[in-house]
Amino acid sequence: MTQPPDQGPANGVEAANEVLTPAMRLMQLQARHRALDKKIAEMYGFPYQNQILLQRLKKEKLKLKDAIERLKNEMIPDLNA
Repeated sequence: MTQPPDQGPANGVEAANEVLTPAMRLMQLQARHRALDKKIAEMYGFPYQNQILLQRLKKEKLKLKDAIERLKNEMIPDLNA
């Protein structure tokens, strides 16, 4: 009998019951943002890049940037409280 494939953070799949701390979530978002940035830079190297895909990647990168900023703001305690 074969064993099921390993499921866990090691292979990029997070378990449903795994608790993600804000710091861990921030690291994931930042990694995705860097990956998109790299992909966008690579696409500019081609003379005939797919403009629609490039536009979608840029929008996704902006969404990630906003999510990162929101998460950073949530992690910083409110000094006025």
